[in-house]
Amino acid sequence: MAKPLLFLDIDGVLNPVLPSAEFTAYDILDHTVLLSAAHGAWLRELSAVYELTWASTWEHEANRHIAPRLGLPVLPVVEFGRYRPRPGDPRLPRADLFTGRKWAPILRHAAGRPFAWIDDVIPRRLARQARFRPDRVLLRINPGHGLNRGHVDRLLNRGPLPTRSVRLARRESLTVHQF
Repeated sequence: MAKPLLFLDIDGVLNPVLPSAEFTAYDILDHTVLLSAAHGAWLRELSAVYELTWASTWEHEANRHIAPRLGLPVLPVVEFGRYRPRPGDPRLPRADLFTGRKWAPILRHAAGRPFAWIDDVIPRRLARQARFRPDRVLLRINPGHGLNRGHVDRLLNRGPLPTRSVRLARRESLTVHQF
């Protein structure tokens, strides 16, 4: 059985706004990016359970500039820049159109596989609704401090359940919402 996916954002998650002293500054593509070796170690730990996937507006640049600095291999990438809405994409309320712009491409990339998504910009409504989907874990990260050990432990201890478990839940009449 395939591992669940872990969709990773960069800015605000791995590159926080108010980093601690353990972060190192890098000049990348005319931006100062602050990265922590601890994040690299945690992501490698998570890769034993998840298939790591970039879900960042950095897109393929993440593999060129971020992955090597964190000791990560080349990872799959969700492409947002070239994504065009398709029939069947989820409809978001107008208030969530900007913050939820990654949602349809992430769902398309997941293609029914269980997943976790860590990002500093996840609409609250999506995060609340995901609680009813045992195959999805959406973690909103505080962009000031970024990813922390508590988030990693949450993903390791209470990750998304395999899709088979979701089908079982449906058969047992649990309410599971499609978003």
